[in-house]
Amino acid sequence: MNVHAEFIAKEWTDIRPLGIGEHNGSRTVVVARGPLNLHDRIIKRSFDIAFSVAALILLTPVMLVAAIAIRLDSPGPVFFVQPRIGRQNQLFSLIKFRSMRQDCCDKAGSQSTSRQDQRVTRIGNFIRRTSIDELPQFINILKGDMSVVGPRPHAVSSTAEDRLFWDIDNRYWHRHACRPGLTGLAQIQGLRGATACVKDLVDRVEADLQYLQSWSFWNDIRIVFQTFKVIVHVNTF
Repeated sequence: MNVHAEFIAKEWTDIRPLGIGEHNGSRTVVVARGPLNLHDRIIKRSFDIAFSVAALILLTPVMLVAAIAIRLDSPGPVFFVQPRIGRQNQLFSLIKFRSMRQDCCDKAGSQSTSRQDQRVTRIGNFIRRTSIDELPQFINILKGDMSVVGPRPHAVSSTAEDRLFWDIDNRYWHRHACRPGLTGLAQIQGLRGATACVKDLVDRVEADLQYLQSWSFWNDIRIVFQTFKVIVHVNTF
């Protein structure tokens, strides 16, 4: 009849299907994505190694200048190491340039960084706004903790409206079917910065699951190129 038609299924409200699949000739409702197959994992890992090696070589001067500036600006170590949730919900140690005063570093991640946050140093403010603080994560990528593209890893105590992320959306754990990324679909869509409200988290989970649903090597390349457009973003603080 040349009309758009959809079914309303109340049973799917909590499940929030990712898409439509097929099994033995029957249609299925996809509710979770597992890890990529072996062939795709090899392609993705090979790209991660090649890209991170090249990035570390090219960005070494920038990282050295940032390290010196951090040491001169405030007492404390150059790097900030924090437990984050990675693939298959395993914890790993994420490496960043330290952007806060040493006595205010929040290793549990219980307090999101806010605009004009008094914990952030002068140099920290600059490297956060320009995303330079994230560059040491290329080391995490070489170690195999992370990927160049994937869902961003969160701290174990991250909250939105005083609720832990996994208490807000029961699909949260599904995003850890692959390695977390230095950048991702959520980031190029502007979904970054503090999670002040529940919607901030839900929107990011939606984007992460969409990324897993439609993964391809060329989609990763597209996300990498689009990331250059949002390295400096209104939500980076």
